[in-house]
Amino acid sequence: MTGSNAARRPDTASRGVVRVVHGMPTSDGAGVKLRRVIGQPELSELDPFLMLDEFGTDSPDDYIAGFPEHPHRGFETVTYMLDGRMRHRDNHGHEGVLVPGSVQWMTAGRGIVHSEMPEQQQGRMRGFQLWLNLPARDKMSEPKYQEFGPDRIPVATPGAGVSVKVIAGAVGAVKGPIRQPATDPTYLDVALDARAQYVHALPQQHAAFMYVYEGSVRVVQGDKESVVKSGELAVLGEGTEVRLVGESDDTSRMILVAGRPLREPVARYGPFVMNTREQLVQAVEDFQKGRF
Repeated sequence: MTGSNAARRPDTASRGVVRVVHGMPTSDGAGVKLRRVIGQPELSELDPFLMLDEFGTDSPDDYIAGFPEHPHRGFETVTYMLDGRMRHRDNHGHEGVLVPGSVQWMTAGRGIVHSEMPEQQQGRMRGFQLWLNLPARDKMSEPKYQEFGPDRIPVATPGAGVSVKVIAGAVGAVKGPIRQPATDPTYLDVALDARAQYVHALPQQHAAFMYVYEGSVRVVQGDKESVVKSGELAVLGEGTEVRLVGESDDTSRMILVAGRPLREPVARYGPFVMNTREQLVQAVEDFQKGRF
């Protein structure tokens, strides 16, 4: 094969953009306004990811009512705060405040009833909540938390103009504090200066997406390029790495998330995610009878 033909080979190692999804404005809790990106008609789920919400507003009217007591069973919730303060309480006696840059990785397991309420009356409230499924063997496990303040989230600088907060997974020798063997997740907050380049390795079999929340980012796959803009989620195709370039004149920021698919049946009813309808019926009954 000649060199010119070789240059036109498709890049099978790099992940390209196979789909771009726009968030859907909605509200949850007691009327908190947010943008639902995964868990809406355009993208109902991306195994093992069940939901991704972005919340971000300067208006207290959009968030002040918060998320009063509500149950969960059978999955995990990951709250990553960018701005603002949120107080968490549950019926097992756990309580804490999420501050800017902090992460709460809650494994609901067999059941928990909790509330998430703003710890502020004014100012900006911004962040993400991601839902990850649990395998059948772990759905009835005891609830637990992995909580880390901003000082516990390591930052990697793998290249010029590149900064990565490592929540889960690894960037070179820098490892995130979150551990979850079932889905082996990657969760990175990536900042790219204008024209800065970053290549991140990902396991071939993992589902992956990126959500740009400031600026725009170019995804390069051989001679194919896709620009993902602020407010857009890109589902990434197969491959062992993702190649990113800062496309905005200012710093662009995005979350890059990946995880091992569970490939199990999903039975879902509001805050309960199980494998069968019968398990959902049991979850509702257990909640109503105060067994969480």
